[in-house]
Amino acid sequence: MPKTGPLSAPTDDQTGREAPPANRTVAAVENAPHAEPGPHTTVTADLAHRTTDTDVFPTRWRRISDARFRFTAHWPAAHPFFGPVDDRHQDPMIVGETLRQASMVLAHAEYGAPADTHFVMWDLTVTADPSALAPADAAEPVDIDVVCSEVRRRGRGLSSMRTTMEFRRAGRFVARGTGSTGCTSPLAYRRLRERQLAALETPVPLLPGIAPELAGRSRAEDVVLAPADGPGVWLLRVDTSHPVLFPRPNDHVPGMALFEAARQAATAATGQHPFLPRAMTATFARYAELHSPCRLETEVLGTDPEEVTVRVSGRQDGESVFTATLTSARPARVRSLS
Repeated sequence: MPKTGPLSAPTDDQTGREAPPANRTVAAVENAPHAEPGPHTTVTADLAHRTTDTDVFPTRWRRISDARFRFTAHWPAAHPFFGPVDDRHQDPMIVGETLRQASMVLAHAEYGAPADTHFVMWDLTVTADPSALAPADAAEPVDIDVVCSEVRRRGRGLSSMRTTMEFRRAGRFVARGTGSTGCTSPLAYRRLRERQLAALETPVPLLPGIAPELAGRSRAEDVVLAPADGPGVWLLRVDTSHPVLFPRPNDHVPGMALFEAARQAATAATGQHPFLPRAMTATFARYAELHSPCRLETEVLGTDPEEVTVRVSGRQDGESVFTATLTSARPARVRSLS
């Protein structure tokens, strides 16, 4: 979930607009200690902020030290939204979703964030090895080493923290990710979002989507882009009935929906199918509102023959909502035998 105001907002008044930690360094997870045998705790759908168990990817965790944890996750071979993008690759976006869920689990269960806490996402970065995301390996559990850093408290509760994770399957490196999250109390959130919360029952117009194949999706209901007024430009298509992107009523567009919109925009801008991001980064400037058009603009960067990078900018009511940069390897050229 994106933040409400500029990332440099210098306030910490429990309004939901508190500034992110000044130290934006990423905690290293290399050479993380091996977990000693001990009790595990099971991840529940409530802890992961999901409504169905099939959408929960971390399955259990245990504490290694005050700031280090070891998760086990399962990435299913088939999922209605985070399913394989082709017959050789699982969706790299599942790494970002797993990081998000594991971060919520730790915020609640290990750092004392109450169950009714509202979370805001400031940034999310993922680097992945798509070749290690084979559907044939889906039965193999994913081991995740987690380091929590930049932990800020508000009284006994949690104000914000950064989580950095390294993902391995059968000992092989799969991905690394980091994200910074802030916490807002229900009372402060109601003060901050009173007008938007009052409009929760107001229907959100569902724009016509672009063709699924242009967005890199197989189902029309998973498309989050609508046509706009020029090449490389789209409008955000908001479907509040989508069971994965909107698992429960929300007064704004969730951050992971914006992350997916960036990937679909990069796919459409390059015409590359599949667009398999090996590097993805996003920063969120404010909430994306439900009842105002959000314009997505793309710029294809560089002329590297082996990879393509796309910058995606989301703007609403003349202001920046988020920016994202995604890099994917170009498909290998197949030589003709004729």
